[in-house]
Amino acid sequence: MTSIPGIAEKMQTVLTTTADGFARKTGFVQRLGKVTASAFCQTCVLGWLRNPAATLDELAVTAASLGLSISPPGLHHRFTREAAILLQNVLRAVVSEVVSVEPVAIPILNRFAAVIVQDGSTITLPSALAEVWRGCGNGGDQPGAALKIQVGLDLRTGALQGPILQDGRSQDRTSPLQGPSGTAKALHLNDLGYFSLDNLQELDENGEYYLSRLRAGTVVLDDGGGRVDLLGLLQKQGVGIVDIPIQIGLTHRLSVRLVAVRVPEEVANERRRKLNEEARKKGQPVSKARLRLADWTIYVTNALEELLSLRDAVVMARVRWQIELLFKLWKQHGRIDEWRSEKPWRILCEIYAKLIAMVLQHWLLLVCSWRYPDRSMVKAAQIIRDNVALLVSGMRNVIPLAVAIEQIQTCVAAGCRMNRRRKKPNTYQLLLDLQDVA
Repeated sequence: MTSIPGIAEKMQTVLTTTADGFARKTGFVQRLGKVTASAFCQTCVLGWLRNPAATLDELAVTAASLGLSISPPGLHHRFTREAAILLQNVLRAVVSEVVSVEPVAIPILNRFAAVIVQDGSTITLPSALAEVWRGCGNGGDQPGAALKIQVGLDLRTGALQGPILQDGRSQDRTSPLQGPSGTAKALHLNDLGYFSLDNLQELDENGEYYLSRLRAGTVVLDDGGGRVDLLGLLQKQGVGIVDIPIQIGLTHRLSVRLVAVRVPEEVANERRRKLNEEARKKGQPVSKARLRLADWTIYVTNALEELLSLRDAVVMARVRWQIELLFKLWKQHGRIDEWRSEKPWRILCEIYAKLIAMVLQHWLLLVCSWRYPDRSMVKAAQIIRDNVALLVSGMRNVIPLAVAIEQIQTCVAAGCRMNRRRKKPNTYQLLLDLQDVA
């Protein structure tokens, strides 16, 4: 588990030694000068961490506070192809670091060795960058250049996997984060985009658990191996809550529990509206059976009932939303998909630098707030941004970086908590309510 001194050491290393180590390899530095790779990286990462909409003037001020005297036009000319490659290499180095903290005190999460959620998000890029990151098309509704970001998160220890970068045209099922984590008794909570019978079988064979939505059209067999109609099977139960053993996949025949809950009519109608709208766009009709299945939220899991009861499964399925909240934090507050320039290489520099900033921000969130079940990542991230000046002082050795992080931790602890809600409980409240159910 990583401590504040450990975070400080990793941050100091990646923004100094690591960055300078890539200077000549990437061509960013060809001869000695005042703009070192480390100074450039620190300026971009900390400048955009403090203000994701920072102008060149503001970045130049950040550079000055770090001891680098450079004009805004001078900084503008440093955003080259080589600079983008430098920052991409530093991003890879940051991602390779394993940072985790003591598990959060939520009993149901601690029934498992890890609780892993993952998701992908796509950033549409200018077509000039298609040679770097390929999109799905060459214009119109299908961008010629796009970047897909894959991220995994362990909700027990906060350990981050990624961000891993792929071409925007890549399917989620090809994510490098797919497959077993290598941690026995880990629980995987994945979106339908990651549904794969091969992957579920591999998880099962490696002693890991999964709780997944069931993809429409998947072959369902009864406990005896006979093929059955899913809708008919659900209706046959005669109740709005179902938990029965089945098999899935004509060739895989994975033994799972089918966990299904009938949803309110207004929810089902909204799902049908979206299905019909999507069908119109694709020019393909929606089957009547699929429209009727919209009445149900359907999951499959290989976890035994004593480990994950029906009630547990329904609540835990909501936890997958936490990875989407992480992307929301990175996009709405970190603005990883926004930039102030039309210069392609400057755009890539900004994206890579902001992604590095988001990973470093996550490290700080872990040591500053992860131990609180009722933490607000939005509030904590805002406090971190407000105190980037402390990180700058730490990078310049005005004060030890660990001391700077300790001061940020004190500020975060004072203002990062969520208020309890009675009518619509927060996810952490629902999870804590399960602590006596084992």
